Amino acid sequence: MAPDYVIVGAGSAGCAIAYRLAEAGRSVTVIEFGGTDAGPFIQMPGALSYPMNMGIYDWGFQTEPEPHLGGRVLATPRGKVIGGSSSINGMVYVRGHARDFDHWAEQGAAGWSYADVLPYFRRMESWHGDEGNGDHDYRGANGPLHVTRGPRDNPLFNAFIEAGKQAGYPVTPDYNGRQQEGFGAMEATIWQGRRWSAANAYLKPAIKTGRVKVEKGFARRIVIENGRATGVEIEQKGRIVTIPVNREVIIAASSINSPKLLLLSGIGPAAHLREHGIPVVADRPGVGQNLQDHLELYLQFAASQPVTLYKYWNLWGKALVGAQWLFARRGIGTSNQFESCAFIRSKPGVDYPDIQYHFLPIAVRYDGKAAAEGHGFQTHVGPMRSVSRGSVSLRSGDPRVSPKILFNYMSDPSDWDDFRRCIRLTREIIGQDAFKPFLKSEIQPGVNVQSDDELNAFIMEHVESAYHPCGTCRMGAADDPMAVVDPEARVIGVEGLRLADSSVFPRVTNGNLNAPSIMTGEKAADHILGRTPLAAANLEPWINPNWRTAQR
Repeated sequence: MAPDYVIVGAGSAGCAIAYRLAEAGRSVTVIEFGGTDAGPFIQMPGALSYPMNMGIYDWGFQTEPEPHLGGRVLATPRGKVIGGSSSINGMVYVRGHARDFDHWAEQGAAGWSYADVLPYFRRMESWHGDEGNGDHDYRGANGPLHVTRGPRDNPLFNAFIEAGKQAGYPVTPDYNGRQQEGFGAMEATIWQGRRWSAANAYLKPAIKTGRVKVEKGFARRIVIENGRATGVEIEQKGRIVTIPVNREVIIAASSINSPKLLLLSGIGPAAHLREHGIPVVADRPGVGQNLQDHLELYLQFAASQPVTLYKYWNLWGKALVGAQWLFARRGIGTSNQFESCAFIRSKPGVDYPDIQYHFLPIAVRYDGKAAAEGHGFQTHVGPMRSVSRGSVSLRSGDPRVSPKILFNYMSDPSDWDDFRRCIRLTREIIGQDAFKPFLKSEIQPGVNVQSDDELNAFIMEHVESAYHPCGTCRMGAADDPMAVVDPEARVIGVEGLRLADSSVFPRVTNGNLNAPSIMTGEKAADHILGRTPLAAANLEPWINPNWRTAQR
């Protein structure tokens, strides 16, 4: 029996769609190439640096040599496991700023303004904020996705928030509520000491209904007959089989694999398809274009007191943390260690935050290599709205070959100016009295790196992806030649085919992308089911009243 729906990809959006379709009584097959998410590397929040660097859980994509970064090749991890990237990410929960979604609507994604998407953010959440803190009108209480805050036991977390206050920035009780701008507690998809991925929140409960099954296989292309998607061709145990569908195929395979799958299926720029010998089904020049990401720097500081996590950065320390988590679900392994954060504006005339901070009480790289200086702390900082755009394209017509990924990072002069501002503003924040008891010295860039040229050289060598790729199948009006999906997530030019994941974002949102990706799946599910969308929520976000004239 063919299922009603076939979803390609068991990631953040795909899991949410499967859950809502099953809840409505529909039968669903989810195609996922990756395997199980069982085991401590994924489920233990404190182990987050491992799965992203493990080939069993990650597609292992890399960029082309980036021309504006001296030819550096950057890693582009995407989850290849149940739960997708929500199973290998940093578990940071950021909805994005209200203005981000209003911008989407202005770009042709009608019905996706902040007022339209807020009800879906509320529907998906079970929010466990600080008692008496936060904006309950803005938050959800009964959704599948548990959102929590860390205990902030380490004194450095509160020193960061206090330093922001001393530097003249606001403190926000809830950056996911009315006021994103300011310093405050960071939220995470962690529940009862475990990573609360889209697989744990949505897919596993959906499978238990008996209406959702997961088919392990490698999606090669969408089968399209007479302009309509009728199934998905997959490779399974060395054989090529087609999974037929009764109603619709839904692609939710990531901002890298979703455009690749469209291109392999004949949907994309006609000349590019012909170049690879692929018959053109729909000439959509926007497929694979508009690729965006967030870049960030790790600014590191040596600590004058042994208060950081460095004391656990040895075999015995890691064993202790692991044992505490495994047997009692307690200890620092229950946290992703991103427990305080900030969203600020880079300069006067910017109406809402365009810089994000993650604060971490250890000086360490994403690949788990600690700073040689020992005890230290770091801020991850980067601009939120770079104008640089890249693309995802085919290297070959062979589905097994990885696509070409070129972000074109730092291709606009404004990117360099933005990053220099990030460094200088960070130094000012860390220089406040709140850090006096803890700060020994600046590790990187180092106090000798001051001029624009010196900072530019540091940026070119050290800037890293924050792993927020999106935008490659942009949502827009059906008559927009560069749009790939319409505002109901239907792929323009093909019947019975939808696409819903971070590929559809017209522009990258403020912050980490897991929350808006899940929201996209939640809202798309209502469109797929033909339901009237949830009623718009007319809550006004806070915008700094002096934004035109003041940076803070």
